[in-house]
Amino acid sequence: MQFLVMGGILWFCHLLFVNTQANLSARNIASGFGFLAYEAGMPISDALLPYTPADSYGYAFFIGVVNTLYVSAISIVLATLIGVMVGVARVSSNWLVAKLAEIYVEVLRNIPLLLILFFTYGVVLAALPAPRQSLHWGTGLFLNNRGIYFPRLIPETGFFMIPVAFVLGLIAAVILHRKAVDLRRKTGRALPSIRIGLALALGLPLLTSLLLGMPAELNMPVLQGFNFAGGAVIRPEFCALLIGLVLYTAAFIAENVRSGIQSVPRGQLDAAQALGLPNGLIMRRVVLPQALRVTIPATTNDYASLVKNSSLAVAIGYPDMVSVGGTIIGQNDQAIEIIVMWMAVYLFINLIISLAMNGLNARVQLIGR
Repeated sequence: MQFLVMGGILWFCHLLFVNTQANLSARNIASGFGFLAYEAGMPISDALLPYTPADSYGYAFFIGVVNTLYVSAISIVLATLIGVMVGVARVSSNWLVAKLAEIYVEVLRNIPLLLILFFTYGVVLAALPAPRQSLHWGTGLFLNNRGIYFPRLIPETGFFMIPVAFVLGLIAAVILHRKAVDLRRKTGRALPSIRIGLALALGLPLLTSLLLGMPAELNMPVLQGFNFAGGAVIRPEFCALLIGLVLYTAAFIAENVRSGIQSVPRGQLDAAQALGLPNGLIMRRVVLPQALRVTIPATTNDYASLVKNSSLAVAIGYPDMVSVGGTIIGQNDQAIEIIVMWMAVYLFINLIISLAMNGLNARVQLIGR
């Protein structure tokens, strides 16, 4: 029976392949990925890497993938921070705080993400003033309906030493933290490893920049005509997508955190309170570490959903890989190849997320004797 089922699946796949080839031939559409080497001839308004319309379709699609990874990574970090805070607020003894957190969760979870994106992009950000009436904070920071403009850092000779110093500071901070954990386990003595680690990670590059004489120049945005020139800009399409993904996903993560907190046995809280620990320390050191066993599996699904939901960027004009791929399909009719590439990229990203989260989940589980 298993051989028959497998044979039926293979026969269906063969039939699907033959039918697809016949339909492509009937429409004079060439199959294959050779088109990726052709000149794209299309602009990408928000590219993290240098790009011109003279570049190839393959590189244009890569720019879209980078944009997808960029917005997804930032959204995951911010959604996690907000989700943890709201989840803790959901179980707060303060009635007002708990109710506000409940309203946030119930409202955001029951509104489609696409509507949140439309509201953020078409109502909230569109209501900002025009460039000539921009909101101005500090030196070179402007906010208007075309984005957030701020000074751009232009590296000079020797600037590469600053990120190298930052990496070395991070490595030293990790080593120090591990030594502090071993010391606490052996002797019970605690070292402020987090504060020292932050001082190393931030102080070392700052000291390096001072020794090198600040090897960088600031390019300030300046209003010219109807828009700003110079500096750097975060466009409203990216802001709307980021806000929508973060607020929507944070509501689901908050429920995961709430359920994880409520799964911790009451005896753990009683024991911590009997030791005289303050409530904040009980939550950080006793409750949340044990809540991870319940929180992580559900949050893994939310991270994967966030990455897939980033494809809704096409609705507000942010050039992620779905938007760029859709333009390529419109120019070349290579729909099957682009769809396969979409599926492969999303599958790869979500498998990496699942692998990392499963490893973290294995570390926080209780190990029986």
